[in-house]
Amino acid sequence: MSGISSVVINCADPVALAHFYQQATGWKITASDADYAALSGEGTVQLGFQRVDDHQAPGWPGTGKQHSHLDIDVVDLAQATKELLAIGATQPQFQPGGDDWVVLADPEGHVFCLVTG
Repeated sequence: MSGISSVVINCADPVALAHFYQQATGWKITASDADYAALSGEGTVQLGFQRVDDHQAPGWPGTGKQHSHLDIDVVDLAQATKELLAIGATQPQFQPGGDDWVVLADPEGHVFCLVTG
């Protein structure tokens, strides 16, 4: 085995979610159709989005539905939060990170964290 090549997120609209994360990360869209879209950055792991019929967003917090989340490195938490909210992210009320990180959700409800890296 040689490592992980991609992380794939199940969703209702792969193209729309890929565009959201393209804006969030600055990565390039490397694949895009109605069933699958992918982004690649400077590293070796790509981020994929796979269409799933009747997809339901994971819950936050404590609903038992959340399985995993992404951490996105940013320089300025407040500025990055403002920019991501402007492109369709939402900010849940429950914020367990204090000043260390900010929890947001993408337009389909997948939770991710902004962290200073």
